[in-house]
Amino acid sequence: MRILIVEDEPKMASYLRKGLLEASFRVDIALEGKEGLFLALHEDYDAIVLDVMLPELDGLEVLKRLREQKRTPVLLLTARDAVEDKVFGLESGADDYLSKPFAYAEFLARIRALLRRPAQSVGTVLTIGDMEVDLVKRRVRRGSARIELTAQEFSLLKLFAERKGEVLTRTFVTSQVWDMNFDSDTNVVDVAIKRLRAKIDNPFGNKLLHTVRGMGYVMEWRS
Repeated sequence: MRILIVEDEPKMASYLRKGLLEASFRVDIALEGKEGLFLALHEDYDAIVLDVMLPELDGLEVLKRLREQKRTPVLLLTARDAVEDKVFGLESGADDYLSKPFAYAEFLARIRALLRRPAQSVGTVLTIGDMEVDLVKRRVRRGSARIELTAQEFSLLKLFAERKGEVLTRTFVTSQVWDMNFDSDTNVVDVAIKRLRAKIDNPFGNKLLHTVRGMGYVMEWRS
């Protein structure tokens, strides 16, 4: 998982980076708003930690411009703790809000909570190779063929389609689709994947849902 920290206080940025690295995240730092916005728009991050008070471009303006193009989860950091400030930040597009000073344990817990949420897509139709997934109408097509899925199968496909190209572990899949944790030895994910493949892959020449041995599964078009 890759995190961007946009924070103008070098000590705070370094402190958060050190903790996240120890928690096995990859971390980039931007010390002002313009640099932070550039990185957020041109790189792929799983979450962004964004300070409100920034030089060049303040955090709320960074958030506004980011939301015009991306739905990357954002945790706002600020010294302001008034209710109206929190409400304004959340209504501006933030996913969570943390007031300074804060305990690192709470910060890390909030980051992990953000990463557990299903990814949001800017568009309503996701495309992977010749497959289209309409999130609003809940319809799936490969080429000219309509594919009928159960509610659970659609939720599973939606998760992989929204995170195409990303290897998803069995534990992550169960937490997102079933909203609970299964024993690591259970084959519930493998069974669900097999059923989904029978509908979206088996009747077609080019497979989309691939097994990554020892890690999990990934959805991508391989020519």
